[in-house]
Amino acid sequence: MLFLVMAEKKEVSTGSAPTHPEAVKGEDGRWHASDGRPLPVSASDLERYTYCPLSWHLAATGTSGKSEAIEEGKRQHQAIHESIMDLKGHQFQTQKNLLIWQWWFSIIVILLVDTVAFRYIDDIDLNVLEFSRFLAVGALSFLLVGVMALLVPWRVTIGLNRPFLPKKEGHVDHIEPVFEPHDFMGGWFQAGLLETFMFISAIVLALHSSALLFAEDREQASFVLAFTTVGWTLLASVVLRRALKNNASAESLAQENNLNVDDEISYSDDEEKSRLLVDDETGLRGRPDQIVIIDSEFIPVEQKTGKVPKRPHDSHRLQALAYARLVEKTTGRSPPYALLRYGQDNLHQLIWDAEAEEELFAKVREVQHVMAEGGAVRNHERPGKCQHCSRRHACGSSLV
Repeated sequence: MLFLVMAEKKEVSTGSAPTHPEAVKGEDGRWHASDGRPLPVSASDLERYTYCPLSWHLAATGTSGKSEAIEEGKRQHQAIHESIMDLKGHQFQTQKNLLIWQWWFSIIVILLVDTVAFRYIDDIDLNVLEFSRFLAVGALSFLLVGVMALLVPWRVTIGLNRPFLPKKEGHVDHIEPVFEPHDFMGGWFQAGLLETFMFISAIVLALHSSALLFAEDREQASFVLAFTTVGWTLLASVVLRRALKNNASAESLAQENNLNVDDEISYSDDEEKSRLLVDDETGLRGRPDQIVIIDSEFIPVEQKTGKVPKRPHDSHRLQALAYARLVEKTTGRSPPYALLRYGQDNLHQLIWDAEAEEELFAKVREVQHVMAEGGAVRNHERPGKCQHCSRRHACGSSLV
């Protein structure tokens, strides 16, 4: 009996057993698995370990958390995700309807010009037949340029699109994006917009050429065009109203999520669909709650439910900084900060700089050290913290 008591005391004092005893320490100070990769540490691992290493170890060895707060947190996170996706949907519908309205408004302007032109074209000294031929030649020219742009690989020639090159000695010349804006087009020269412009111009010029050539009764033609213009204006007004309605809904949802209506949602956590972000250099991995494009920067957002603290918890802060690192490695661009949100009205901006990076790396190495050699122990003397721990039912060092 005495031996068992002494063994129990030794277990409490020396900490838990390692979860990856086969790991070896590399020259970079990180612990690596047998395949040479750094031991995997998720952003959630950092959050749990910083809260309490014993709670983290229990989770790592298969002990599930049990509390109503966990289930409520899952429901709230799902509600936030659905709200974010609704916001993204309303933003998309607003942009789509505005784009349609812009095109239709352009058509209205063209119809107005045509109405005036057909009404008064005989009153000016203009050879209608020659002008019609001129428009036909212009239409054919635009058509030929558009077809040539489709057939000839001119983007590769001028270096806009580089073909995928195989990896050589750890180097790649092309990286596939993990996420990007849903309406990302790549610019006029990269997304086929140039060819689209050519073909639309060809169609417009061809229609005007035919109209001038075959519209014998100019007054009747101008009346039909005027009537068509009025009808098209009414349709454009309906589309514009839809855009304004969607924009109003987007503004309301953006305000609920501490965002601007123009901020674009590039990523939202959904375990079934969202991709896991991985940093092969450090072993970090995770899924941020959201990644928002603010001022052309990818900004990770971590949402926390439950009680709002006076200042951000270190565990939550490190988790958000981990997402900043993952965004940096995934996009190749360093975000200026990460956002940590408690509830609807408590938002914290966490600067991502060299100091934050070093703090994050030190914590990752600490977690990997415990994974390889064990030694996870309770890091506090606060009964209240144990009281709110969802794994205290399986913890032999709980203070309550």
